[in-house]
Amino acid sequence: MTSRTHEAAHGTFGRIGIWSSALHGSRTDDAGREAIAEAVAELEELGYGTLWIGGSPSPEDATAVVTATRTVTVATGILNIWSHTAEEVAARTAALDEAARGRFVLGLGVSHGPLVPQYAKPYSAMVAYLDALDAATPAVEPGERVLAALGPKMLRLAADRALGAHPYLVTTEHTAEAREALGPDALLAPELTVVLDTEPDRARTTAREMLAMYLRLPNYTANLLRLGFAESDFEDGGSVRLLDALFALGGAEQVRARAGEYLDAGADHVALQVLTADEGGAGLPRAEWRELAEAFGDEL
Repeated sequence: MTSRTHEAAHGTFGRIGIWSSALHGSRTDDAGREAIAEAVAELEELGYGTLWIGGSPSPEDATAVVTATRTVTVATGILNIWSHTAEEVAARTAALDEAARGRFVLGLGVSHGPLVPQYAKPYSAMVAYLDALDAATPAVEPGERVLAALGPKMLRLAADRALGAHPYLVTTEHTAEAREALGPDALLAPELTVVLDTEPDRARTTAREMLAMYLRLPNYTANLLRLGFAESDFEDGGSVRLLDALFALGGAEQVRARAGEYLDAGADHVALQVLTADEGGAGLPRAEWRELAEAFGDEL
């Protein structure tokens, strides 16, 4: 199946998924690729609804995760439109067999000016990219793609030209605003970063180490300022108020409660990114994924 209704697609995502920037087989050796394949197969068995390949994956990374799984939805979170042409992406998607393509979702984003030398007119660039996907043979249809969207214009585009939106580094307040902007039918699948640590100061230290990079990117800081935070909240890796609004900190039951707040605010699905102090968020935290699966239970 190469197109899908909103209702059918919502069901394929499930309520809770896993987002990981460590699922890049193209950036590791054979042993690393084997570890990724084993990890995603276990995540599928644990019952997570969707596996998000984070951190600007390549089409090859997506193909590898789809191939290593059987039934779970696989999504890019997100593929950088400046790094891969629409024609290349459409060809890779078309190469998947019918069953695999039916559970693959192409997450697209415009990245950030400081990271992309050719960055210009991001909204127009995304529109042109979607036009090219529509024109490909076969097309990557709106029901097979989601957009990384923060602001009102990109959220509207996500509702009009894609299945919905996959916002990153957002609060529950943004989720409520995004739901209003998207309307009732479009998919809303925010990412939520998790630190499984019941010692608050230590958990916030881990969160700050990750957040510091994002606070140098104006797309994120502008969005946070729109949500009512101040420049002072960005100092020293982030204020306590900012950290507590953006992260799920604490034990697995606290994480489950925090994810519930996003669902209550209008999210259809929450993509959990597990951050660990010892790995700097770069590894495969399989023990933590198991702990969360046990805590969420039937909610997965």
